[in-house]
Amino acid sequence: MIEITLPDGSKKEYPEGSSAMDVAKSISHGLARNVLSASFNGTTVEANDPLPGSGNLVLYTWDNPEGKNAFWHSSAHLLAQSLEQLYPGIKLTIGPAIENGFYYDVDFNGHEFGEGDFDKLEKTMLENARQKSEFKMRAVSKADALSMYEGNPFKTELIENLEDGTITFCDHAEFTDLCRGGHIPNTGFIKAVKIMNVAGAYWRGNEHNPQLTRVYGISFPKASMLTEYLELLEEAKKRDHRKLGKELELFTFSQKVGQGLPLWLPKGAELRERLEQFLKKAQRAAGYDPVITPHIGNKELYVTSGHYAKYGKDSFQPIHTPEENEEYLLKPMNCPHHCEIYKSQPRSYRDLPIRFAEFGTVYRYEQSGELHGLTRVRGFTQDDAHIFCTPDQLKDEFKKVIDLVLYIFKTLDFQSYTAQVSLRDQEDRSKYIGNDSNWEKAENAIKEAVIEKDLEYVVEYGEAAFYGPKLDFMVKDALGRQWQLGTIQVDYNLPERFELEYKGSDNENHRPVMIHRAPFGSMERFVAVLLEHCGGNFPLWLMPTQIAILPISDKYLDYAQKVSGLLKNYELRALVDERAEKTGRKIRDAEVSKIPYMLIVGEKEAAENTVSVRKHGGEDLGSMSLQAFVEHVDAQINDEIGEFEV
Repeated sequence: MIEITLPDGSKKEYPEGSSAMDVAKSISHGLARNVLSASFNGTTVEANDPLPGSGNLVLYTWDNPEGKNAFWHSSAHLLAQSLEQLYPGIKLTIGPAIENGFYYDVDFNGHEFGEGDFDKLEKTMLENARQKSEFKMRAVSKADALSMYEGNPFKTELIENLEDGTITFCDHAEFTDLCRGGHIPNTGFIKAVKIMNVAGAYWRGNEHNPQLTRVYGISFPKASMLTEYLELLEEAKKRDHRKLGKELELFTFSQKVGQGLPLWLPKGAELRERLEQFLKKAQRAAGYDPVITPHIGNKELYVTSGHYAKYGKDSFQPIHTPEENEEYLLKPMNCPHHCEIYKSQPRSYRDLPIRFAEFGTVYRYEQSGELHGLTRVRGFTQDDAHIFCTPDQLKDEFKKVIDLVLYIFKTLDFQSYTAQVSLRDQEDRSKYIGNDSNWEKAENAIKEAVIEKDLEYVVEYGEAAFYGPKLDFMVKDALGRQWQLGTIQVDYNLPERFELEYKGSDNENHRPVMIHRAPFGSMERFVAVLLEHCGGNFPLWLMPTQIAILPISDKYLDYAQKVSGLLKNYELRALVDERAEKTGRKIRDAEVSKIPYMLIVGEKEAAENTVSVRKHGGEDLGSMSLQAFVEHVDAQINDEIGEFEV
């Protein structure tokens, strides 16, 4: 007998040779129908293979990332099988699962393949899926593996780099592929398939290698899930921040200025300024002091901080001055500059905590293929702040930053989020700086703060910054997509590198602890995510134009301008539509521009000093005095923003 321990700590004995699926069936047949994958003692196993002995077992369904990964990895095998049937003589290369679906890179060896072939491929995949073929792993010698792929230089290159005794194949139906494992029990679990795209891709991402055809697909255990996904994609296209940013005249890009360097248009600049002022007000209440640092710094600054060693080769190249051997860098981070501000004068424990805040623009060289609207740029502004505190103050300061982040999420209607405790890789410590003792203290402080704030959280190893662990907030937008917004990092290492000190109550010098925090992350990315989250329907306080005043004819333009002037006295942003268009057209255009309120004015309104109020979306609020309308709008704005409680 073998003893199996489940995640809840329960233990049960099973006959030797039992599989993960046998364990699932013993729990419930409903669970067994939904199990897609499993891990045993931390290693992925096939659900139908015998377990090697006693140990810890985790079962994964579609609701787990591991389950989806196995599902889409198996679907890539199904794709490859179907391609070989339809296009004899092709050469397969690699086909991994990705964030949404899977792909396979293929040398079509003279065959033509394009969008017109998608339907045929999908039908073939579903026909093969209905055979309910089991995925079976088997070990293969290196010689046999090379023999199997004798005519395929891509697979043989992969095999040449593998050690004999570690090579495995996966079989299903009559199809075989080089594979490490991690599959669903059989192809019958795949009920819906969609080929999403076809693109060119160089072998192993190297432009000097042969160009292949990359076929992208996605699959689901229910046909209804595919329908929902495609509807979600259509909605995502409508909400694409690049599309909305152009329509709402928020930002643009110019090849002459340079790739990845956004230009903020007047409406976008005003929106961004309002976001900054919103956070600055909360920061003032929380005791932050504003600082400003230059856009460049001496190379030695970033050598000291460790940023040059980690990012120097992948960043913008040094700026050489007329002075021999003098080099400057475009600022990749604000934190080294803030360390030097801290160091500019003696500090006492009575001065701490010190909180420096800056909306600082930084520059990082992203590859052109990775640039994407505002979400991936080369120049961006961080809502950066660095807190210097004593070790005893660390946890309380960390918790206060959590409060600030949650205030922002509440105000901007990000209701669904998870806290991710990002720690070092448990095995590879080479990519981090600092000693184990400081890392452990920092990690423990984050865990305790998260527990005391009663946050739902997950732990992710290998996701820490190179200088310290961090808390990342993973936010779901209105379409259910997950974004990393807001980060808080604990750092014992930069104070060491910059030799930062404060005089303690014992009259001895001590090192402060440093907290890095950016609730927005970057202004560019945050605006992009917010734009897609709300579909351009920003909260009223944030909208570039809050009110459109629509005179029904030229006779009432003067009254419309009078209304506009009165609204401006209350710091409300209004425009008068002076065009010689019918009122219905003006309303439609205001709806397209997502303006929250429309004030329609004509003979009755001008005579009675009132406005006829219509909300974006079509709700008619009827006739109001201007004062009543202002009070209505003010109440909505106050309800949206609220006050940050320290």
